[in-house]
Amino acid sequence: MRLLHTDVESLRLQLFMPGEIHDYVILSHVWGDEEIQFEDFTKEGLLDPDDRVTEKRGLSKLKGACALAAGDGYEWIWIDTCCIDKSSSAELQEAINSMWRYYSESNICYVYMADIPDSRFGWSDLFCESPWFTRGWTLQELIAPTSVEFYARDWSAIGTKLQRYREISKKTSISPDVLTHLKPVTALSAAERLSWAAHRHVTREEDETYCLLGIFDVNMPMIYGEGRRKAFSACRKPYKILLLITRCSYFADALSPRSHLY
Repeated sequence: MRLLHTDVESLRLQLFMPGEIHDYVILSHVWGDEEIQFEDFTKEGLLDPDDRVTEKRGLSKLKGACALAAGDGYEWIWIDTCCIDKSSSAELQEAINSMWRYYSESNICYVYMADIPDSRFGWSDLFCESPWFTRGWTLQELIAPTSVEFYARDWSAIGTKLQRYREISKKTSISPDVLTHLKPVTALSAAERLSWAAHRHVTREEDETYCLLGIFDVNMPMIYGEGRRKAFSACRKPYKILLLITRCSYFADALSPRSHLY
């Protein structure tokens, strides 16, 4: 697991072996333009000082997350944009299969809502209308962590999952008991779990399946380019959930040529 040090003056990455790190926070967000990515760091793990990198719009988000984490007393943060070497298919596969664990084992998950200007707007309808609630990957990022804190564009606080679980449940159709960890996701039927993704979107069609692996505690190889049908087929065969999946409107929509899930 690769983590980013929260000292905004150094911004260095470090690789940890399993069990080496116990306290870290994690960021959940909707990707924007010009995100800071793994390749923007030098071989020594430091952020490249090149103007091309330092002028990226995503740098302010990265520094804001690090500053918040440091203020909360944490030295390390995991951010998907820069903590995964996506040029390595093996590392990408490991990260996607481990994503649920990364989020569930984090001390705090910070949710950054760039579309909400500040905390005043966070208590309006803008909160539940945020694109963050429409993305496939953010489903497990909402459920897996015990502690989830929501922040506006200026990093002002707009509440926690525990404080706002009722309105989040109404928006997402996820049981309050699941949101508050009184009931594990495994206690619910496959059809109900799949229904949570019915109106969520992903960029790559295979991610319709991959973003749900943690929800079903499934581990499988990633093959981008194989298409949604093969990805669903590879996921369902070893876990015998074909009948439940085919009854779910999400699966039916995903297989439709008219699907708008990507």
